[in-house]
Amino acid sequence: MSLISDNIKYLRKKLSMTQEQFAEEIGIKRSLVGAYEEGRADPRITNLIRMAEVFNVSVDLMINVDITKLTDEELKINKNTRGNEILAITVNEEGDENIELVPQKASAGYTNGYADMEYIKELPKFKLPMLPGSATYRAFEISGDSMLPLVSGTIVIGSYVDNLEAIKNGKTYVMVTSKEGVVYKRVFNYIGENGKLFLVSDNKVYAPYQIDAAEVLEIWESKAYISVQFPEEEGSDNDLSVDQLASIVLDLQKEILKLKEQ
Repeated sequence: MSLISDNIKYLRKKLSMTQEQFAEEIGIKRSLVGAYEEGRADPRITNLIRMAEVFNVSVDLMINVDITKLTDEELKINKNTRGNEILAITVNEEGDENIELVPQKASAGYTNGYADMEYIKELPKFKLPMLPGSATYRAFEISGDSMLPLVSGTIVIGSYVDNLEAIKNGKTYVMVTSKEGVVYKRVFNYIGENGKLFLVSDNKVYAPYQIDAAEVLEIWESKAYISVQFPEEEGSDNDLSVDQLASIVLDLQKEILKLKEQ
């Protein structure tokens, strides 16, 4: 049996799922799960991604690490960091990395195709010479008014973050998540304390909320934006300082603790 076969079988049993239940969750036949676990077939990338989501681990961990030898604590740490996880990218004729654009209409499909090279190849591509060449960039067209003064339709360009522990409190990120899809928010990192990330909108009409770090598929630190509409002047009612945002997050944490105690 192969490493990935052992990992699939081990993680399935850790979830106390039968092959039939697991197959239904992934959307494949039970016989195919058996073939994977016995090493008679290798999972397609789409099935591998779906399994990783169900197991709450990275694809890289499933194919490169003997998970059966990890302690529960080591497995928890690996869920919150992605190290050398495979990132699908394209390059131009000169061998330089492109910036792929994920339009609003493609956002829903991106959560399934983000690691699929064929999907990434179909996305629009461009180049911005002013960005440092030491990072990998991707562009996302945001929707809604939760991040005013950046309006719906603004294109946010982010650099890839390969470790969730590197998230900086109060900075804005494009996050690709298994439950929320693609979101652009100001992020506060509480992974070390409770495994959570707090997402805050610059438009104070929208309440902050928290997500599990395990829900994050990709995260991109915002570096630039492209818009056909200039931001409103400073002092708008929608403006919030980082200190105000931090206060909101702390208040939200207190409310969550109160709910848990009830």
